[in-house]
Amino acid sequence: MTGPSRASPDSALKDLPRVSTGSDGLDDILGGGFDANRMYLYEGRPGTGKTTIALQFLLSGVRDGERVLYISLSETKQELTVVAQRHGWSLQGVDIFELVPPETTLDPERELTVFHPAEMELSETTGLIFKEVERINPTRVVLDSLSELRLLAQNPLRYRRQVLALKHFFTNRNCTVVLLDDLSSSQDDLQLHSIAHGVVMLEQLAIDYGAERRRIRVIKMRGIRFRGGFHDFTIAKGGLRIFPRLVAAEHHKSFPGEFAPSGNPELDQLLGGGLERGTNALFIGAAGVGKSSLALTYAIAAAERGEHAAFFAFDEGRGTVEARARTLGLPLEKHVESGLIRFQQIDPAELSPGEFAATLRRSAEIDNARVVIIDSLNGYLNAMPDERFLILQMHELLTYLAQQGVLTILILAQHGLVGPMDTPLDISYLSDAVLMLRYFESGGSVRRALSVVKKRSGNHEHTIREFRLGSTGVKLGPPLTNFMGIFSGNPRYTGTDIPEGSA
Repeated sequence: MTGPSRASPDSALKDLPRVSTGSDGLDDILGGGFDANRMYLYEGRPGTGKTTIALQFLLSGVRDGERVLYISLSETKQELTVVAQRHGWSLQGVDIFELVPPETTLDPERELTVFHPAEMELSETTGLIFKEVERINPTRVVLDSLSELRLLAQNPLRYRRQVLALKHFFTNRNCTVVLLDDLSSSQDDLQLHSIAHGVVMLEQLAIDYGAERRRIRVIKMRGIRFRGGFHDFTIAKGGLRIFPRLVAAEHHKSFPGEFAPSGNPELDQLLGGGLERGTNALFIGAAGVGKSSLALTYAIAAAERGEHAAFFAFDEGRGTVEARARTLGLPLEKHVESGLIRFQQIDPAELSPGEFAATLRRSAEIDNARVVIIDSLNGYLNAMPDERFLILQMHELLTYLAQQGVLTILILAQHGLVGPMDTPLDISYLSDAVLMLRYFESGGSVRRALSVVKKRSGNHEHTIREFRLGSTGVKLGPPLTNFMGIFSGNPRYTGTDIPEGSA
């Protein structure tokens, strides 16, 4: 900053007015939006959503009563209108200046009112753009796209000069400009990056199975502190829904450090009083051993206290979970209908990790959920392209939920039913408590055992207890003192009496 003012550069930058990008998610990433009267670049391959988010930028200006202009060198007004209609938008209030001819201009009797870039020199094209901007005097402009200017320029030096001419033209016009580029050049256009005040990149990724994944990244933004890295987004009716990457350090909330009862006194006793708010617990064991049923008791207990709970099911449908709850005598349906328990089935092939994180945030901040259950991490793993990313994002999710005072229960199924078992991923070190559930055989019947193998906060029992699932819910028995090798998969009865429950 120059001049006689003694204000610090940071304070001067904060005084610059901000304009909304038209996307709440991108505004959040940028800490409020664009600096006004600057030139920005949206770049991405065709189909990544550049036109859609550019229209959102202009429509935001229309809602604020501004004059806005869309300069199109690649799409006709009719094509833009169709895009807007698909999103439920009206382009009334958006001035559209076409530099491409619609098919109707082939009619020799129709008066020629538009131009084709290939039929004129580059300087003539930019001259027409300048005249239209001067005539309308907009506060927001979108230029779609730079690939046509690049073709007309024929060489990089001339192209750079024309882009600089555009920048100099808009410098003193109190106008915020967004340029679109479809990356049609054979190499990265770093010259354009150096000219633009900010650069936003949009990507579309094809995965081996399921819907494509889209993500956005702010590459550069002069004078604006932004949240770096990739952020997932989707294109739905209404425009781009951008899910800013969750940074747990940005979210803190005070809450009482107390137990969240399970509704089962024996289970709370095994846990040394229970699981605390602001912690997470991992329920790990073979398929069908009772992990989800045990987690359900926490959701039901929270609802009975009048608190909200959220159950995210990656592996089972709502009907299956409700049927299991009925056999256990748990009133799940009643609390789901009342809204105290939110049950959401997740399709890992369709939902991106960023969208799931945003859903968790809504549960904690808007629904005020005090108990969150993720069933299971095996299904969640399928939504992630790489296990390393799962661990990193799960760390942020668990830290965020802990800072919101939420009790989070994670369910992880091991491979196998009896004997030695494999775990698809090791997330135990992130967990504040780990409950191990195992099958064991005794007296010709299959039975279930439960033990707390880890609890960071407070003491807990170190015994192994049998538990049963019945019409009255989860019932815990006394410690299995006469058994050895239960968790190794080779139980041996060392007592002299017939084991309880074997008859």
